[in-house]
Amino acid sequence: MTNYFSTIFLKPTATFLLSCCFLLSCENDLKLIKAWTEKREVAEEAKNIESYFSQDGVMRAKLVSSFMLRYMTDTVYTEFPKALHVDFYDDSLQIKSWLSARYGKYYESMNKVFLRDSVMVVNRDGDTLRCPELWWDQNLQKFYSDKPTRLDGKDKHIVGNQGMEATQDLKVITFNYPTGPFQMKEN
Repeated sequence: MTNYFSTIFLKPTATFLLSCCFLLSCENDLKLIKAWTEKREVAEEAKNIESYFSQDGVMRAKLVSSFMLRYMTDTVYTEFPKALHVDFYDDSLQIKSWLSARYGKYYESMNKVFLRDSVMVVNRDGDTLRCPELWWDQNLQKFYSDKPTRLDGKDKHIVGNQGMEATQDLKVITFNYPTGPFQMKEN
């Protein structure tokens, strides 16, 4: 009778109780699982930055900033939240133009820089371009914006009401809907 009792009653009961213990002990804390599996932005931080940019072995620009954050996300980018200054050099290593802004964001994969807040570009002739936002394409060595821009020079004060496109040295500038006194060539 003991074998019959243990076979029919004790073994299934023990198996059932043991299974219940396993099921009850496998509780997962959803907050803990979310904390372990969520994506996190990893940021590298640097202070007192001085960086040099070269192309084909020739120095093209020098960037100076007091603070930098580099984010390792799907699109790697570098942020300059406390202002930046860039000097652009010609082949003789003479400054041909410079820019400054209170904020900048460099997208490494696109080789483009987004600038905002008191953006100013000045060339060696003294022409000064001011705008609230500006893109700098390093590959094309061009600036462009779709925001109102202003160019002040010795004999010109031009406002591009809907942005502009310019070479990095401000020698060739195309304004969208310009206003202001400026000279036009006959052809």
